[in-house]
Amino acid sequence: MAESVKVGDMAPNFALFSETGEAVELQDYIGNKPVVLFFYPKDNSAICTKEACRFRDSFDEFKNSHDAEIIGISSDSVESHQLFSKKNNLPFMLLSDPDDDVRNEYGVPKTLRILPGRVTYIIDKSGIVRHIYSSQLNYKAHVQKALSALKSL
Repeated sequence: MAESVKVGDMAPNFALFSETGEAVELQDYIGNKPVVLFFYPKDNSAICTKEACRFRDSFDEFKNSHDAEIIGISSDSVESHQLFSKKNNLPFMLLSDPDDDVRNEYGVPKTLRILPGRVTYIIDKSGIVRHIYSSQLNYKAHVQKALSALKSL
């Protein structure tokens, strides 16, 4: 695993497939808008569903108040993301990282060395990581911390 990305670092670029099958690169957003990049363990698990739905329920504030792009990443397949997104009416992208390449590049830690971590990165328009929040269980705080960080940009 790579050394963890830290506040002040340039966010590593990546290219992954979304739930629609579209190839998405982080660099497409750099220079245009801030990005809320959240890594989560698993589609349809209880806490991950609650976290995704909290991002969904705050989507208008992210978009209208901060013009931010929300991107969720897990190792689930494109097909799993399609079902998860549709079932929960998610208005943001979910990207498939099946080999955990991007998760490892960002240095997202595992909980108890086995569970994929839950970490949210706030990346400003210039591509610099401005805030990082990591908590496996406090899913509510990921949205709150992200909104607070965007207010300070």
